[in-house]
Amino acid sequence: MNARVEIDQNIEATKVELDIPAYDVRSLTRTHGQANLVLDGAVYHLRITRAGKLILTK
Repeated sequence: MNARVEIDQNIEATKVELDIPAYDVRSLTRTHGQANLVLDGAVYHLRITRAGKLILTK
């Protein structure tokens, strides 16, 4: 019974995630590995580290 509940929860989580837009960060940052994002007039800087992690700063 618990396994069935867990499977149902995973299916529901997947359905929700499918409704969220997904963007390839490498295409956003192009060859520079960096991009500026604007939210309500504020500019945020997104960059990919050498370790392949993302850093978002204001």
